[in-house]
Amino acid sequence: MASLATTTAEKWETPPSSRRILVGLLGRGIQLSRTPAMHEAEARAQGLSCVYTLLDTEMMGKTAPPLADLIAFAGHFGFTGFNVTFPYKQEIIPLLDELSEAAEILGSVNTVVFRGGRRIGHNTDKWGFKENFRHGLAGEKRRKVLLLGAGGAGAAVAQALIESGVETLLVTDLQVDRAEALASRLRLAGRTQKVEVVSDLAEASARADGIVNATPVGMEKLPGMPIAADLLRPECWVADIVYLPLETELLREARQRGCRTLSGEGMAVFQAVRAFELFTGLAPDVERMKAAFAAFGRVRDPADTGLGQ
Repeated sequence: MASLATTTAEKWETPPSSRRILVGLLGRGIQLSRTPAMHEAEARAQGLSCVYTLLDTEMMGKTAPPLADLIAFAGHFGFTGFNVTFPYKQEIIPLLDELSEAAEILGSVNTVVFRGGRRIGHNTDKWGFKENFRHGLAGEKRRKVLLLGAGGAGAAVAQALIESGVETLLVTDLQVDRAEALASRLRLAGRTQKVEVVSDLAEASARADGIVNATPVGMEKLPGMPIAADLLRPECWVADIVYLPLETELLREARQRGCRTLSGEGMAVFQAVRAFELFTGLAPDVERMKAAFAAFGRVRDPADTGLGQ
């Protein structure tokens, strides 16, 4: 697959404002995602007709159609593209024709656009986390950071942390081979920072300036903590990519122990900002999308679940 070289705007044959946009989110257990509300509200504000639908494999019967069929259906039904969330961010890659540079380096896709009969995979998670980190944890030490989870979201977070000045990234995952694969990709990408695969969380957390949860643990359907509470030191900041609930058990414990914390809300908004631009060719209003995210939360159960999208 070739890297994506041209800009988003260059791929439009007609002005976005003249188009009706059909997009969606592909994932499992995503009925309460806030992403549709953000995209549809921003499209209305920009004078576009946009429908954002959920392609939730959990709602497709005992046996969901093969992933390849779902992608083909989206293309046949006129989708402009779709977001991708757990658990398909890596599984989808062999089914695409082209990858952006970020998606290729990370081995993870969270946004697919259809252009000229081709399926092009992007990753907006990296930029989303990086922006959230920049706004929410400015000034915090980041010499060594412990990353929990090396899946699709973890790969994006890892790259974002390195680009944010982390000198040593400590990576752990229940699937050790997945953590090793992520470390190898980062090294092959020419990153000079040190990347270590770790298994002893007590030892790793003791030397970390910060901890990031990039696993689904903490969502309503997967409650709990990805690391023992007694390993959270007050001088260590803690971030979570889960955004529903906004204060996961991990963040609540960390806050109570004196840690500075960062929820997944900002990542959810910023990844949607970049995806909207890829879908429409238009620059979205960040504050407007933040407001749509917050408004959705006021009318839904605060215990709704969410991860990245």
